[in-house]
Amino acid sequence: MLAFTYWLLKPAEETQTQKYNILFDESVLGLNLDAAVKYRGISVGKVSRLRINPKNSEQVEVQVTILKTTPVKETTVAKLTAQGITGLSYINLSLGDNGAANLVAKEGEEYPVIKTEDSFFEQFEKSLESVSTKLSKTLSGTQKLLAENNQENITLLLKSTASFMTQMDKLLSDEAIANFHSSIKNFDNATKKIDVMMPKIEHFVDNSVAWENKIAKTFSSIMNSYLGIKASMDRFKLAVDSGDFNLKEISTDIVPTMNNTLIELQHLMIRIEGALNQYERSPGDILFKQEEIKKGPGEK
Repeated sequence: MLAFTYWLLKPAEETQTQKYNILFDESVLGLNLDAAVKYRGISVGKVSRLRINPKNSEQVEVQVTILKTTPVKETTVAKLTAQGITGLSYINLSLGDNGAANLVAKEGEEYPVIKTEDSFFEQFEKSLESVSTKLSKTLSGTQKLLAENNQENITLLLKSTASFMTQMDKLLSDEAIANFHSSIKNFDNATKKIDVMMPKIEHFVDNSVAWENKIAKTFSSIMNSYLGIKASMDRFKLAVDSGDFNLKEISTDIVPTMNNTLIELQHLMIRIEGALNQYERSPGDILFKQEEIKKGPGEK
């Protein structure tokens, strides 16, 4: 019966299972022999041996027996997982990359070695260590910040902040905001007045240019008359010097020229006098053309 039982079970177990080694750097407290090995919640094997790693005393070597139908890849990771509140643990396998090659034993290894990752408690413990380290640094920095030589600076800083907030409160009062809105309205009104004034200024500039052109033409005409008078005077002087003093002939050329010059000077003085009188009556005409010219009978 014993021989029959061995023949019935042993070959089947060896042909249907595969042994793997798992090396944990953390404590395997709660993991016992025959503990379950699960793949995404499905039991696919059990723990067959627990011992200290002969090659590294800081690691625990866990040998597991897993069904050959389990897809153990090179990227498969083993993780120690707690089983409820019983305190017992089991090994949970995650596939990784489905396209990776199957895990095989490397040279010098008796069985293939499955990679590991930290358990939840190990990660929690490491995070607590990190938090405690940061908290210790924070407390040390706070202690330095609250030293006696810094307390006076902190007090001054708080007083300055309080004074600044008081000034901001005054600045943002209802009266200040109302004044600010009033200033904006005044600025807007001034902008509108400037917009209205600009066409009048442009009109004034155009009129000034035209007036300057007229004066320039008048002075040019006067200059020409002056040159004519000068030429006549030169002829008169030449005639006197030469003894050919024919007053009638000379006056025939000079008198019309002088007459034209005096007439043009008279017209220029009349225009200048008219412009000055208009400016005295209504100085605003230079920019705004405020004076209304009274039209005579029958004028439109």
